Amino acid sequence: MTRGSRTIVDRRAKELDTIAAVLPIDRRDELADILTDQDVETLRHLVNEGMGENTLRALTSDLAYLQAWSLAATGSSLPWPAPEALALKFVAHHLWQPEQRSSDPHHGMPSDVEQSLREQRFLRSSGPHAPDTVRRRLASWSTLTKWRGLTGVFSSPALKSAIRLAVRATPRPRKRKSAKAVTGDVLGKMLATCSMGSLCDVRDRAILMVAFASGGRRRSEIASLRTEQLTIEPPIAVEGGPPLPSLAIHLGRTKTSGAEHEEVVYLTGRPVDALNAWLAAAKIESGSIFRKVDRWGNVSKRAMEPSAVNQIVKQRAEMAGLEPGEFSAHGLRSGYLTEAANRGIPLPEAMEQSRHRSVQQASSYYNNATRRSGRAARML
Repeated sequence: MTRGSRTIVDRRAKELDTIAAVLPIDRRDELADILTDQDVETLRHLVNEGMGENTLRALTSDLAYLQAWSLAATGSSLPWPAPEALALKFVAHHLWQPEQRSSDPHHGMPSDVEQSLREQRFLRSSGPHAPDTVRRRLASWSTLTKWRGLTGVFSSPALKSAIRLAVRATPRPRKRKSAKAVTGDVLGKMLATCSMGSLCDVRDRAILMVAFASGGRRRSEIASLRTEQLTIEPPIAVEGGPPLPSLAIHLGRTKTSGAEHEEVVYLTGRPVDALNAWLAAAKIESGSIFRKVDRWGNVSKRAMEPSAVNQIVKQRAEMAGLEPGEFSAHGLRSGYLTEAANRGIPLPEAMEQSRHRSVQQASSYYNNATRRSGRAARML
């Protein structure tokens, strides 16, 4: 890389840093190598438009992947607007039949393209992509095209037909984000592994309890949680016992809230105690709440990555004698609604805390629990 090119990349990296508070970006320096000046300007525009943080993060991830794929597959940066042939090539590279690859090595994604994406950590598993992933990346491609004021080809009959036929040819069983919900009994087993009193134990206990009790918050929301988002609420009176501590968590814009609406959820009782215990133990008075702890017990000043929340769920599941591959951070979200159903909490009340906008999505977890234990399943 020439000195001039290096200067441009360094400038892009700094520009990415300026929007990182709104748009958390992993691998900033690597993205600066891949994204163009126009890409960064588009992301800055989206931030200024008030698009939700999770949506922005997904668009950034998809844009980086598309750029890396285009460079590997064509030798050129992604053109705007993209020709129909390039979109069709994207489908052909990502939705293919493993059986046909064995007889035709040119079927699917070429080996050199696959190797390039793997070396850049954009590919982690082999085989065709999940249809939903391909559709999402094409949708992101279409959105970014529109935000540039251009007309895309993503609604063309040829592209829609290619996707439909490719999906039929590469059937993949649909899997939940978490094979098993982290219900109350499972959560109890995980929390029991956090009893040794180390900083990691105190932190992980707070993460699990806050994520679950606040309605099954997404891992990105937990990882990015800051002290400024917390408001102490009046204690909740309890008959025959001391009042319970209460906190409000101001989530701001979320994946489902829209740009003009700020979401708020509440914590009561033990989760508040667990959170306060972590803040006191880690001596955190401002800024990011959940942070990395190194092997010597030093607490980082930076927020942990969303992937770390997922790793904590899996690690605690394994320590509890459970199969870690069956659980993920999303299991806290599905588990909250499943547990609500098990305890007879009405779905609308549970959705007030989970902040699901789609009744269909929320009820898919809720109804499975009520159906399994209901009278209709016990006719004999």
